[in-house]
Amino acid sequence: MTTKRTAPLWLPAAEALELMQVRPQTLYASVSRGRIRAKPDAADPRRSLYHRDDVQRIAARARGRRSSETVASEAIQWGEPVLASAVSTVAEGRLLYRGQDACVLAGHATLEDVAGLLWASPSPRFAASSAVTLPATQAAPLQAGLLALASRAATDLPSRGRSRSVLQAEAADAIGALADALLGAAPAREVPLHMRLASAWRRPRAADDLRRALVLLADHELNASTFAARVTASTGASVSACLLTGLSTLTGPLHGGASAAVQALMRSAAAIGAEAAVREWLAHDRPLAAFGHPLYPQGDARCRALLANIELPPAFGELRDIGEKLLGDAVNIDFALAALAAVHRLPAGAPLTLFALARTVGWTAHVLEQQATGQLIRPRARYTGPGVAQPG
Repeated sequence: MTTKRTAPLWLPAAEALELMQVRPQTLYASVSRGRIRAKPDAADPRRSLYHRDDVQRIAARARGRRSSETVASEAIQWGEPVLASAVSTVAEGRLLYRGQDACVLAGHATLEDVAGLLWASPSPRFAASSAVTLPATQAAPLQAGLLALASRAATDLPSRGRSRSVLQAEAADAIGALADALLGAAPAREVPLHMRLASAWRRPRAADDLRRALVLLADHELNASTFAARVTASTGASVSACLLTGLSTLTGPLHGGASAAVQALMRSAAAIGAEAAVREWLAHDRPLAAFGHPLYPQGDARCRALLANIELPPAFGELRDIGEKLLGDAVNIDFALAALAAVHRLPAGAPLTLFALARTVGWTAHVLEQQATGQLIRPRARYTGPGVAQPG
């Protein structure tokens, strides 16, 4: 008698993706939303296994006929990327810059090196800007940065029809202008951006950790600020206008501003204790920005890479342990940036400054890529308002 073989209950990623006919990001998003159960692979804990029944249920649903409006709507919310891009991706828990592991690059590369990789060009120099000089101001760094880019956006030429090399040079100049605004006057001699940050903040011992952070933050596929910058680029707007759009979007508390929420949580933990602070935030339905990320169901790789060289303060370690126990999610890059700022006693706005300066490199790469397509990004809306009044 022949014994019928039972199909395995847990599937590796390759088999799950084949059944679902989707990209890895969609699989990870389904896990993060609780639609697909996952567990570590005992043979290789770096990889995950996915519950067969969940995968088959979603695959069967996807094979059903869906309207183009439904497909497009789901694509906007942590689903399939809405645009094709060769700049970066998150796959199997790793952040890849044009196929190279960002965490490996963080071990030795500078932000300038990564810019060369993402822009497919020689490594640029982010020197002091020569295009627009703003009057001296007592504005906060973020306000000064937004003003600097806005001033350039009002005068720089549109990007459409101009060569890639010219746009790259203009982007490097605009990033230099942003650095001037955020950090003050450039030093007499030209230095990599992480050294300039360490000098401006008077923290020379922080230079290598700042370098790692800049590399890890340089790009993150089609996040909100990058998508916004690409939409702007698709209209033919100037590079500085695209960077201004990206920076404006980055400031939101659900994006680059999330580290401020982590810092607020730490202040609460110092006042009433880590567990009480976490429970209080959850009781008031306040999201804990320090934990979890939809693209990293097994933990944010960028966070691990940045914390690997930092001696975590006890208060941060306690918050991490309690939060991971109560939420079931690992800490993320926002937690790591707040920890970095605490360890080196950086200014309160340092995490957002690091995020902004690093991500300009990724925005530029996407702007260049979008310009090469020559296409306008113009989604349609699914109208849900009142109907048109019919004549009586």
